[in-house]
Amino acid sequence: MTAPLPLVIGNWKMNMLTAQACEMARSLVDRLSTVDGIEVVIAPPFTSLHPVAQIIKNSRLSLAAQNFYFENNGAYTGEVSLEMLRDVGCDFALVGHSERRGSFGESDDAVNKKVRRAVQMGVTAVVCVGETLGQRKSGATSNIIETQLSKSLAGLSGEDISKLVIAYEPVWAVGTGVHATAAQVVDVHKLIRMILRERLSFPEKAAARILYGGSVGPENSKQLLREKQIDGVLVGAASLDFESFCAIINSALES
Repeated sequence: MTAPLPLVIGNWKMNMLTAQACEMARSLVDRLSTVDGIEVVIAPPFTSLHPVAQIIKNSRLSLAAQNFYFENNGAYTGEVSLEMLRDVGCDFALVGHSERRGSFGESDDAVNKKVRRAVQMGVTAVVCVGETLGQRKSGATSNIIETQLSKSLAGLSGEDISKLVIAYEPVWAVGTGVHATAAQVVDVHKLIRMILRERLSFPEKAAARILYGGSVGPENSKQLLREKQIDGVLVGAASLDFESFCAIINSALES
């Protein structure tokens, strides 16, 4: 089986106006024009998706949505469907990010509906899981990760799983500047693979790529991406700075 390319996703969250997002996209297109052996995805805010999609068209960059609603259409004021986002040019979509779970009360059931819609629509869902600091300190990491995975992936086939990306993002390290050690990350990535294979009975060949997200920056990306268990990174704040994001991309290339 061919090893997957390293995957680097930049989640811009609620940052950058359209002009800034377009400038960043142009700079990345130029920087990546001669780069092979890596997959780079950016997730701008909804307001910038269309113009950014035009800039990165036919480039080495792909586009992700930060969120979506699981219905295709209807009377859901303020929501955006995955069909709309795919129409704009999104090939990826983040699902169940810790900020969606924590700040907006997104449940595992809602995550499951979104994941299943993404599979149906042919969009790669980036399914986020992770524990809080309190849960880690109490030794509940394994139970939390297993519960989130089992509920979020309910009803999916092995073929479906192979089309997903799973991002381990410990809540205690997201946007806090606290860095999980490479050993801590590797342990949880091994745990995720074990849960998929042994607890949820997905076949070994149904291998989703597993990323790490949690205060990823140039200072720790190189060490993280050397680890075989880590297939890439989900980058937050550092993806807003061109040179920092490029340094992380370079770390992935060197790995």
